[in-house]
Amino acid sequence: MQGKELAVRLRAALLILTVILWVTSSYAATEKILHSFGGGSDGTYPTSALVVDASGHLYGTTFAGGAYGLGTAFELSPNAGGGWTEKILHSFGNGTDGGNLYAGLIFDASGNLYGTTYAGGAYGAGTVFELSPRTGGGWAEKILHNFGNGTDGANPCASLIFDAAGNLYGTTYQGGAYTSGTVFEMSPKAGGGWTEKTLHSFGKGTDGAKPFYGLIFDASGNLYGTTNLGGLYTYYGVAFELMPKVGADWMEKILHSFGNTGDGSNPSGLIFDASGNLYGTTSSGGAGYLGTVFELTPSSGGDWTETLIFSFDFTDGSDPHAGVIFDAAGNLYGVTDEGGASESGTAFELTLGNGGTWTETILHSFAFDGRDGANPYASLVSDAAGNLYSTTDAGGTYGVGAVFEITR
Repeated sequence: MQGKELAVRLRAALLILTVILWVTSSYAATEKILHSFGGGSDGTYPTSALVVDASGHLYGTTFAGGAYGLGTAFELSPNAGGGWTEKILHSFGNGTDGGNLYAGLIFDASGNLYGTTYAGGAYGAGTVFELSPRTGGGWAEKILHNFGNGTDGANPCASLIFDAAGNLYGTTYQGGAYTSGTVFEMSPKAGGGWTEKTLHSFGKGTDGAKPFYGLIFDASGNLYGTTNLGGLYTYYGVAFELMPKVGADWMEKILHSFGNTGDGSNPSGLIFDASGNLYGTTSSGGAGYLGTVFELTPSSGGDWTETLIFSFDFTDGSDPHAGVIFDAAGNLYGVTDEGGASESGTAFELTLGNGGTWTETILHSFAFDGRDGANPYASLVSDAAGNLYSTTDAGGTYGVGAVFEITR
């Protein structure tokens, strides 16, 4: 079982990996706890990013807790008079249901939610599931795929993405031909049900290994992502591209192997800017060995060049496991799992100056006693008003995590 490895390296979450745009303001940042997990049969240890619907409701998952102790899917709804109300949409772990969710949720056009579980299912190696709202209220869960059968992938940690045709794509942390993880596709059948196909198995030679984070598409339909391990330097991960081939598995290209002298290592998920450059974080490495923010720039010859645009030094945060997001002005926002004024993590902004240098501003340092949440692990998301939201997998009233909001 990879629990110890994941607890140290990967407290999770799958990331919302699309570039989210909003209009920034000049107001000082204020953090507020919207919900503390752990009361009653509530979920515990939320490690995933959130998704916001058109009405401003927040949806997410927890790794543990709930009616069966193996996690929940939840909704947070803003109240007219202030405050937020939580509703458990599903408790995982009943029978052959999935359990232990690192990944967040995504919507389809009909309002159904999709996600993955790290464990559980028919073979104990995780599932892909759908949650559909019932006409009379409540949500119904359906298992779309059980991992762990033969050379199939196993133990998915990342959120899913859709293509324009309604197919789902994701990664598994383990399994596949070389037991080091896969990229997979889920295609709906005409008569109902879904078919799973492995597009790539990691772990051969100097390929990446153990993809913890999710995928993004470019305009041509190519997939991009990262692995936590593998590559030229074995333990430090890669950024990769997968290109579709007619009638064959997808062709992989390594864009960058992390871990060379002074480089970051163990990368998070990726995002594109408007010019086609890729951005992400590494949870270790860099000038202070405490993590970085990096940019990958394509050249006309097809190669990619990495630039470290920021290295953390603990006082301003360390161990950024979550990816970054952009605002409309081109500023980057993210969180660190540790470091900051109280050593319990930070929320930060990076602004590009005229000389090409990025400057960091700390929006919030999480408190050592956890009263405002502690150790944020998942990427930030924004609502239409520019408010930022995410989860912490520690702290809050009961010490087992919280949902927070940062307003500017």
